[in-house]
Amino acid sequence: MDSHALLLLLSLIIHFSSSVSDSSLKEGSYLSVKDVLESPTGVFSAGFCPVGDNAYCFAIWFTEPSCSRDDCTIVWMANRDFPVNGIRSKLWLQKTGNLVLTDAGKYIAWSTDTVSPSSTDLILYDTGNLALQNVEGVILWQSFDSPTNTLLPSQRFTKDMQLVSSRSRTNFSSGFYKLFFNNDNLLCLLYDDSKVTSIYWPTPWLVSWATGRFPYNSSRLAFLDTLGKFTSSDNFSFVSADYGVRLQRRLTIDFDGNLRLYSRKKGNNATWVVSWQALSQPCEIHGACGPYSKCSHSPISGRRCSCLPGYRVKNANDWSSGCESKFYISCDNDTDQFRFIRLPHVEFYGHDYGVYPGYTLEMCRKLCLSLCGCKGFQHRYIGDGMWPLVALTNNIRQNVIPSLCYPKILLLNGQRSPSFDGQFYLKVPKTRLFSDKENFSGLGLNCSTELHRPLNRVYQKSSQNEKLRLTLWFAYALGAVEIIGILLVWCFLFSSEKDLNEASQGYHHPAITGFKRFTYSELKKATGNFSVEIGRGAGGTVYKGTLPDNRIAAIKRLNIANQGQAEFLTEVSTIGKLNHMNLIEMWGYCAEREHRLLVYEYMEHGSLAEKISSRALDWRKRFQIALGTARGLAYLHEECLEWVLHCDVKPQNVLLDSSYQPKVSDFGLSKLLKRSGDLSCSIFSRIRGTRGYMAPEWVFNLPITSKADVYSFGIVVLEMVTGKSPAIGGTSTNGEGEELQRGLVTWVRQNKKNGGESWIEEIVDPILEGDYDKGEMEMLVMLALQCVEEDKDARPTMSKAVEILLHRKQYL
Repeated sequence: MDSHALLLLLSLIIHFSSSVSDSSLKEGSYLSVKDVLESPTGVFSAGFCPVGDNAYCFAIWFTEPSCSRDDCTIVWMANRDFPVNGIRSKLWLQKTGNLVLTDAGKYIAWSTDTVSPSSTDLILYDTGNLALQNVEGVILWQSFDSPTNTLLPSQRFTKDMQLVSSRSRTNFSSGFYKLFFNNDNLLCLLYDDSKVTSIYWPTPWLVSWATGRFPYNSSRLAFLDTLGKFTSSDNFSFVSADYGVRLQRRLTIDFDGNLRLYSRKKGNNATWVVSWQALSQPCEIHGACGPYSKCSHSPISGRRCSCLPGYRVKNANDWSSGCESKFYISCDNDTDQFRFIRLPHVEFYGHDYGVYPGYTLEMCRKLCLSLCGCKGFQHRYIGDGMWPLVALTNNIRQNVIPSLCYPKILLLNGQRSPSFDGQFYLKVPKTRLFSDKENFSGLGLNCSTELHRPLNRVYQKSSQNEKLRLTLWFAYALGAVEIIGILLVWCFLFSSEKDLNEASQGYHHPAITGFKRFTYSELKKATGNFSVEIGRGAGGTVYKGTLPDNRIAAIKRLNIANQGQAEFLTEVSTIGKLNHMNLIEMWGYCAEREHRLLVYEYMEHGSLAEKISSRALDWRKRFQIALGTARGLAYLHEECLEWVLHCDVKPQNVLLDSSYQPKVSDFGLSKLLKRSGDLSCSIFSRIRGTRGYMAPEWVFNLPITSKADVYSFGIVVLEMVTGKSPAIGGTSTNGEGEELQRGLVTWVRQNKKNGGESWIEEIVDPILEGDYDKGEMEMLVMLALQCVEEDKDARPTMSKAVEILLHRKQYL
């Protein structure tokens, strides 16, 4: 065959394999980096957008008015956290009905995981929706169901969705801010980095009715219409400043954390205009300036960040890193070594030791001096007109002095506002000279605008000599034309799907790239062939190991070998995002063939079960363990984005670090063990938990809610206070042969009923030898008894339990 005939054959094959219509992609076809889909009237386009040097993301953007591909307004991205190479990367619509984005033809960066027995098309509509549908018109997947940072008119926003901001103006990877429906069915804005999460809109310290929201709904649905009106099921709504005119519109959570509605007229010179925004004061957005800094705003200079006196900036190019201390504070109880710098009109939201109503300024100062970790305190006198509302909102008696004291364990979300009439007092050492009038004006907010994002993968080059390969290829082509043609067609039709499946085995789920993925051989070596067992339970066996970087780790070998790799990676990504000081920290995982392992930090003092009758646990440590455990469970139930029920709260799953601070472990195993259903009212396929700590609803096959964990927490507290196991008094029966262990609870209640004023002394662990606060002990036992009520509705939430323990003086 001559060269002209060969080129004709190759061009026919290429045309057959990559033909694309203007607004749809046919089954068996693909889009290359240079190809673009356009909606029928050209309002939207879909294709590969450059996000760095030779790095691309598949995206949808506005193309009316016209724009170049690197400066268009992007409304959706498929692989924002996993950009692909500009060479040989393709978006395939396979004959199986699966839409797959390949990275350099070797790795799967993203897919819809859809299957269809009939033929499918990928269609871009004028609404901006990219839909995968079969010949019957059934939508198998659509971009409207998985938004990134933008909501378009006619796009429904539901309880299963969230908008996530970009990292910066030119870095499109996932940022720190999210819009979602919280557990109270309210539409909220959340700041969420690797260490801290906090809701900042609506006003977090107000109850829902004070913000005009309605939590008593189950639909959790929001919608933006084409005229500029937004409505939500929680009674929140707004209209744009240009309501009633049909314009291009988009609701976007920007990289700075503000939610804005943009509108634009059609035309080449039209620009986007902000027609509504959630917060008019940008300093109210949490995380804007990072820890130990304060935010200030003026209409001229905009938002600015500055460090507190005695602190210096960590990274002037990214203020989200905050500031660090120039001094060191020791904990030797010498209160004379400190003084306070008064910062008027400055406040820090959250991270309080507690709320202390009725405290004078001097009382608040002495309180902060007595707390080693106190970084400063907020003090504010409330006017008589506002005090009844503040007292009611914070559950405070109205007959105390109308003032509030907030000692701070961390200084986050700081802002200076002339309208704020409170004062902040910064704790600094007397030995350092920090002027009370020192003005740290700081630098303007400088978010990183670095566009370059090189790919963090290495593509192996062929070891074969290129010239030799071409020579052999032409020799085979000239010598065996028919065979070559058959092989080319066969390779294209049959081998591409095989290559994709093989590449998927090495695919690292983009949501969990923050963890280290260990091989099974690495963990086998780290544990000495799993020789040192330190714990065992229904979920698996825990071994002690030493990682290659010499960190001591606890490595859990899970009993879920039948779970698929993709499902396991998805569940691990959810668990890994949960971050709290009272939850065990996960360092990595292994998902290799049938092996499923999790790698955790190692706790020096083991579990609470090992220490529960030890003299090492004095009264103060036991109280702090109860408080820390309650905090960890409250975070799982109410603060993290995806609710998690523990389902097996017991002393063996409460671990103690070097300072005896508790960390709840195994908090994700109920999810890894294929839990199904809505977490607020799950019906489990089988009983989970440990005998003696299980709530009655497990036995009676009732809906399982977070109150099941509350019951188990109550049993753990009673066991820790008394030093006795849950079954000391035997068992009772439900009438159908099911035994319920109620021994410890019954014994404590009988002592309370018959023991008179000394009943607490009768039940307290003798190893404490009477060295405890009787009032606090009684309050803790009463809380535990309330947690183990038979009726789950009579039990408090874990957040209420935390509130009682933190503000125990009010309950004595």
